[in-house]
Amino acid sequence: MREGTGARALEGEAVTPADDRPLSILAAVGLGLGAVFGLAGTFAPQPHWQSVAWAIDGVGLVVAAALLALKFFRRGRDFVASGFLVFAVGEGVILSGTAAGSTGSIPAFGAGAALWAAALLLISAPREFPPWVRVVGIATSVLFFITAARIFWGERVLPTSSPLPFFAYPLFVLTFIGWIRFLLEEGRPAGRA
Repeated sequence: MREGTGARALEGEAVTPADDRPLSILAAVGLGLGAVFGLAGTFAPQPHWQSVAWAIDGVGLVVAAALLALKFFRRGRDFVASGFLVFAVGEGVILSGTAAGSTGSIPAFGAGAALWAAALLLISAPREFPPWVRVVGIATSVLFFITAARIFWGERVLPTSSPLPFFAYPLFVLTFIGWIRFLLEEGRPAGRA
């Protein structure tokens, strides 16, 4: 038999949360980097610090989303897996505009925000995550749909514009915290707190 959880899934054996533990930890780290550096970039005092913070944020989130797409696909949770795949694409689109600065990144940000919104719905609609995480994810999705619609309607909405998307970010980070908590708790051996 070949080694690794991917090989086990291909051979039809069940992949348990404990088998996914290293993948879950790495995905949680990526989500954590995204949360911390995403907010840091939003409040960065200088444009070059903002770009660096958002680059770290973007790479962490793309890696985390790719790993989570694989994790949930192997479990047969196709909607959740496709949500994380769409999330990775959306984050990649946003990452492509990061070096252009806030004004130059508006088109990429609009496209990425629309993909974030769709991804959050795909991830949050199924009953995979705790209810509070799903509710926050859906609320965040609505805010990013509004943001994307405004950009596509022709408004000049910067990634730091207030009230949106500025006030969507705390909910976004809260969603990440819910995902991280889920990932770290699901593979924990029984009896450990």
